[in-house]
Amino acid sequence: MHIPSADTDSLPILSFDEALRQSGPAAYDRSRWLYVPDFYTEYRYVLGTRGKNPVICMGINPSTAEPDRLDPTLQSVARISCFNGFDSFLMFNVYAQRATRPDDMDRVPSARLHAENRKAFRALLALAASNGSPPTVWAAWGAIIEKRPWLLDCVRDFRDDAGDFSARWVCAGAFSKRGHPHHPLYLRKDEPFRPFDIGGYLI
Repeated sequence: MHIPSADTDSLPILSFDEALRQSGPAAYDRSRWLYVPDFYTEYRYVLGTRGKNPVICMGINPSTAEPDRLDPTLQSVARISCFNGFDSFLMFNVYAQRATRPDDMDRVPSARLHAENRKAFRALLALAASNGSPPTVWAAWGAIIEKRPWLLDCVRDFRDDAGDFSARWVCAGAFSKRGHPHHPLYLRKDEPFRPFDIGGYLI
């Protein structure tokens, strides 16, 4: 379990660029993993595997997963990504604050953390596009998006960022009753991706 120690705005937060530059002694293989920051703390911009054809999976917020210690959700993300022809995955989240229970997330979003999270997302889009194809973004936040009214506003910003890279949006599994894309947990390992209309979803 990870319970936030305080509201994010009261904590020291590394910018995405600062976190990306930091590289202390690592207990994991950096040639295999992308982990930013590269140590366990109250927030996480990205956790993923390195490859030439990654899918960017967008959940709600990170929990306790680390390199070589994936939680059940990330294990499912890895399996489904592989089944759909991707050689790697980049786990990104609508809000970067670690909280095993989404109810423990900040009541008021940190504008600073969101701004740095957008920089992280754009960096992932550029990385995914470096193979010459438009990036693929897997919408995978589930009905948990309803936990905070401001989370959809964050998604709107990410939609705009993804549009600058002509990203392709996909989802997997059935929609929720309110039309939210399925969370990766409990999906079959051979669940196929299908197009996701991010514009229609956010109307």
